[in-house]
Amino acid sequence: MGDVLIKVRGLKNQFGPNVIHEGLDLDIHRGEVLGIVGGSGTGKSVLLRSIVGLQKPVAGSITVFGVDLRTAPRAEMARVENRWGVMFQDGALFSSLTVRENVEAPMRERTGLDAETRRALADLKIAMVGLPPKARTLYPSELSGGMRKRAGLARALALDPEILFLDEPTAGLDPIGASDFDVLIRNLQQSLGLTVFLVTHDLDTLHATCDRIAVLAERKVLVTGTIRELMRVDHPWVRSYFHGPRAHAAMLAAEG
Repeated sequence: MGDVLIKVRGLKNQFGPNVIHEGLDLDIHRGEVLGIVGGSGTGKSVLLRSIVGLQKPVAGSITVFGVDLRTAPRAEMARVENRWGVMFQDGALFSSLTVRENVEAPMRERTGLDAETRRALADLKIAMVGLPPKARTLYPSELSGGMRKRAGLARALALDPEILFLDEPTAGLDPIGASDFDVLIRNLQQSLGLTVFLVTHDLDTLHATCDRIAVLAERKVLVTGTIRELMRVDHPWVRSYFHGPRAHAAMLAAEG
């Protein structure tokens, strides 16, 4: 297993009296696809947002590329942020910008590239995620749900990140669209050498893309492992999730 790129220790997240995480520890290794699963309210997306700096934890440490994000100077934090990309649910695109302009936005904000180079790189990223050339000039409102997700993925890849954060990437897609997106994620991860932090509830996505899975329960990471390892865990939620009818169907589909 590769070097630890992301190290979370003793994380606590709290909203008013509601404690979401307490004493949460997690390692993400270079080159792996780590799936994050858990029941409703276990803070899967909150964990992602904590790591990328959108949610300030009450306590704990988050180290990425050896940099403690809670104590790093702003300039150093910016350098770390340039090494990751984030795709939120439904793409979270700027509605007033075309697909190409959306993908160019991180380049415009964080690099000194000229307009022609930005445009060429944006078109490359758009092609990489499987969008047709005509999508470049469309606005988010003119895209299907699957196309919006691909456009959001293209924007997340705009700065050639080493780490890719994906928040429920297949949510809302039909089974064929979700399966195609799973294949796209895995192909991009392998061809670009990405480390992927993937929040999902989709068992098919876990089988198709993930090397390891971390289960959030009881305010912490309860257990990590492969699907087969987690199937041997004697915990009510884990047992229900990995041994239910959908889990068996997903496993049969993956093996077939």
